[in-house]
Amino acid sequence: MNVLERIVAGTRDDVRRRRREIPLSTLQSALEGRGDDRPFCEALTLPGVSVIAEHKRRSPSAGEIREGATVADIVGAYERGGAAALSVLTEGRHFGGSLDDLRAARAASTLPILRKDFIVDGYQVYESAAAGADAILLIVAALDADDLAQLHGEAAGLDLDVVVEVHSESELALALEVIDADVIGINNRDLSDFSVDIQRTFELLADIPAGKIVVSESGFHTREQLDELERVGVDGVLVGESLMRAPDPESALRALTGVEGGV
Repeated sequence: MNVLERIVAGTRDDVRRRRREIPLSTLQSALEGRGDDRPFCEALTLPGVSVIAEHKRRSPSAGEIREGATVADIVGAYERGGAAALSVLTEGRHFGGSLDDLRAARAASTLPILRKDFIVDGYQVYESAAAGADAILLIVAALDADDLAQLHGEAAGLDLDVVVEVHSESELALALEVIDADVIGINNRDLSDFSVDIQRTFELLADIPAGKIVVSESGFHTREQLDELERVGVDGVLVGESLMRAPDPESALRALTGVEGGV
C-alpha cells in the first residue's frame, strides 16, 4: 500500500473504535444545541488571497513539527496575524492530531475552522459538526464516487461547508461530475509519496469552471507566491508547516497576509 492507502486503512479502524465508544446517536444529540455559525466559504471570498492557517503537529514526511506549543497559542497567533480561517489536522496515527485539537481551536479563536482529516465514513461528518468544525475536507483520491456523493450530502445536511480536494485532472473531473463541488482544493502534495509540486495548481486551474472557489494547498512560503496565486484567480491558500516551524508564527503570517502589527 502507498502512504494514502495506509492512512485510510488506519482511519477506518479508528472510526470503528470510536463508533463503539461514542454511538452515532450521542453525536446527533450533541448537535441539537449547535450554534455560533462561522461560515467558512465566506472567509474565502474576501479581497485578495485568503490564508487558511493550519495547526499540524507532525507529518509522515517531516516528523514532529513544533513540540511544546499549545493549540491556543498557535491559533491565537494565526488570528492576530491575519488568517481568514483555520485548518486543524485531526488525524492521529500519522499526524498526531485529534478532535481535542479542534475543540481547543474553537475555544481559542473566532475564525471558521476546517477539519482536515481523511474522512471516509459518515460518522466522521457528525463528529466534525459535534466538535465545532465549520467545514470538512473530502479527499477525492481516498473515496469512490458513491462515497464522495454520500459524504458531501451528509455534510450539507449538517450545514458544514466542504472543501473537495483533488490532485489530478481525473480527480477534478470526478469532483465536478459527481457533486459539482463549490470549493475545490488543489493539493500540490501527492498523497501517495508526499512529494510537492506547486505547478499542480496552475496546471489544474484552467479546467475549473468560473464561479468555483479555489484553494491551493501545500508548498507556499512567500508573499510573492501568494501574489502570483491572486493574479491567476486563486481564492485561498492553505499554509501549515512553514507557519508551524516559524520562530514567530504570528510574524510569519503577517509577512504573508500583509496585516500590520498592533501596538
